[in-house]
Amino acid sequence: MPIRLIVGLGNPGAEYEQTRHNAGFWLVDNLANSLPNARLQREAGFNAMVAKTIIGGNQLWLLEPQTYMNRSGQSVGAIARFYKIQPDEVLVVHDELDLPPGAAKLKKGGSSGGHNGLKDITSALGTQDYWRLRIGIGHPRTLNLNQPVADFVLHRPRREEQLLIEEAIEKALRIIPTAVAGDFAKATMELHTP
Repeated sequence: MPIRLIVGLGNPGAEYEQTRHNAGFWLVDNLANSLPNARLQREAGFNAMVAKTIIGGNQLWLLEPQTYMNRSGQSVGAIARFYKIQPDEVLVVHDELDLPPGAAKLKKGGSSGGHNGLKDITSALGTQDYWRLRIGIGHPRTLNLNQPVADFVLHRPRREEQLLIEEAIEKALRIIPTAVAGDFAKATMELHTP
């Protein structure tokens, strides 16, 4: 089953642009910029930045909800209903506390792991059975930071972490055409192999 919708998660507004929680936006921005025909534009009906594009002959939508993170499901649910996109045709790109900076992992389904954006998308789609591309940002404890998680995700990564996150995004972008084509076994193997 090919992917018809790639969702990047983040918070709108300049004050959040460089924060760890916006890793999903970073990937989708990079993806849109790499495609000749993908310009993200405000779409009021979906309360999101949206682009229609083609990757490897497959037509799909790129989406960045312009709600706050915990209401991401509003935009995802609206576009999925409008274009009759099934949950297993959705790939959500998000920051992941349980992976170190520099890591990126692909998986289908599973719990939200406390991620409010995923919780809201699961509620909007009525299932956890959609694809996730998890961009590691690390956890304040494993990075030896005495900082609450909510505060950590809403701050900029340190320079060395930022470089690792950017490397993970670059690696993840390389498997997007394979994932969009529906070959998740190959995409997962490529992404998870150092």
